[in-house]
Order: sequence, then structure tokens, then C-alpha cells
Amino acid sequence: MAVETKFVVVRKGEEKMTFANKKEADAYDKMLDMAEAFTDWLLQHQPAMDEAQAETLGLLIAEQKESVQHILRTSKLPEATTHASRSDDADNQADEPAAKKVRAVKAA
Repeated sequence: MAVETKFVVVRKGEEKMTFANKKEADAYDKMLDMAEAFTDWLLQHQPAMDEAQAETLGLLIAEQKESVQHILRTSKLPEATTHASRSDDADNQADEPAAKKVRAVKAA
């Protein structure tokens, strides 16, 4: 019999996401804390804003915090990462043709 350890992020009694390790679960929980703070801030400064819209924007800002930080520091959009990642993928595929791509999947 196999034993698996799972780390589940729970918010207001609802399971949000399941992770295989504690570090990823803690990072996701921290991102949700940040999203909640952004949501509260948006509602405080834009009282006419719909709460669902504020939650969506708060989550987007928290998920894209590196891009937001770049914009705040430089007043410019960050360079498109899709072009850079495509060239990196091409280099990796040349080095390791049998490597399989791995992607994250929302668990719960």
C-alpha cells in the first residue's frame, strides 16, 4: 500500500488547491492572502466596483506580481516572456529530444 502526503489549501471552508509539497502550498496560500489584500484595497478605493470584479482583479494582480513590480519600478511593460521561453524550449529540445514537457494542473 502506498502512502501519499498531500497539502491542501483551504479558504473559508473551501478546498482551493492540492499540492504535493508544503513549499508550493505555502506559496499559493501567500498568493491568496495577497489577492485578498488587493481585493480589499480595490473595494476601499473604488466602492462602486462590483465585489466579484474586485476579486478577479485582486487575484490577477497577485498572480502577476512580478510583472506588476516591473511596471512599478520601470513604468514600462515587461518584455514578452513567450518569445524568450520559445527560444529556450527550442534550445532544450535540441539538447534533449526525448524530454517531455510538464505543466501544472489545478487539482481541486
